[in-house]
Amino acid sequence: MPKLKTNKGVAKRFRLTKSGKIKRGRAGKGHLLTHKSRKRKRSLRRQVGLAGMGPKVIKRLLPYG
Repeated sequence: MPKLKTNKGVAKRFRLTKSGKIKRGRAGKGHLLTHKSRKRKRSLRRQVGLAGMGPKVIKRLLPYG
């Protein structure tokens, strides 16, 4: 059986935890940060888990995650 290719776009955006859950970064931290509050920018730093049917799709795109 041939090797499976990792989707590189997904590999850069998502991380797998040791227990197999998927983490993603928060949107809205790229630019236009001057009018956002310090508290809001600080909370955007943290990564959050993926919910719904998302993890199933992501795990298929990250076969060796």
